[in-house]
Amino acid sequence: MSSQLSTIKQTKELLEKYGLSPQKGLGQNFLVNKGVVEKLIKAGQIEKTDLVLEVGPGIGVLTKELALSARKVIAVEKDPQMIEVLSKELAELQIDNVEIVHDDIMKFLEKGGLAGQDYKVAGNIPFYLTAHLIRLLLETPQPPKDMVFILQKEVGQRIASLPPKMTLLSASVQFYAQPKLAGYIKRHSFWPVPAVDAAIIKITPKNPAPEVDRDLFFKILKAGFSQPRKQLINNLSKSLKADKIEINNWLLENNIQPARRAETLLIGDWINLTKTFNA
Repeated sequence: MSSQLSTIKQTKELLEKYGLSPQKGLGQNFLVNKGVVEKLIKAGQIEKTDLVLEVGPGIGVLTKELALSARKVIAVEKDPQMIEVLSKELAELQIDNVEIVHDDIMKFLEKGGLAGQDYKVAGNIPFYLTAHLIRLLLETPQPPKDMVFILQKEVGQRIASLPPKMTLLSASVQFYAQPKLAGYIKRHSFWPVPAVDAAIIKITPKNPAPEVDRDLFFKILKAGFSQPRKQLINNLSKSLKADKIEINNWLLENNIQPARRAETLLIGDWINLTKTFNA
């Protein structure tokens, strides 16, 4: 606890040095527990040969450790004030294998990101950004080899959930990748203290990705989860505007009882439904 309090004090002093304070609108909750940083790097299996894309480096608590563990770090930061702090801190420590990019991570990825390179992704990501960011990373033409994030505990649990507790989010992520929770983090490991606890999650994209019509897969998946507590036959017939008898037969052909709920299906079940769908 004493070392954590010391880090909080150091963080406050560093921000005061530059006349700054955390911006709630950008989801800035700075990591002040160095043990968590070590756990994240271990979970991501960051090695000296790795190129790492860091999301939202802030004042560089994670960046500095990534730089020691990886070959190179591309740190994408939206806040120009944080860039000033990070640049000066890295220069003072003579860390020269970090490239700072001033950009919104979503726009950076939409413009191509690190296409054409083998890379990993790491970051303490704003909770509001989680689902969209992960989906975008998984759908890039060349997804990362691995992703390791600090995110909201509940969201991490939802992403990693399995039948009979699948969710639309877990199924969407697990279509592309294998998620694994690597530990939980108490909210007091951050400053300012957020309202919820966090988790470390590792997400490893499947290689190759499933060979199926992706748009149709997600159309059927969303239809199935449209009202999660209702039976599949009702959700699918209503959302896909199809006859119940046809939906009933389609489900039975795939060894799925029509009365089941979407949360009980495996990713393979959804893939089979997509492959056998007859418009």
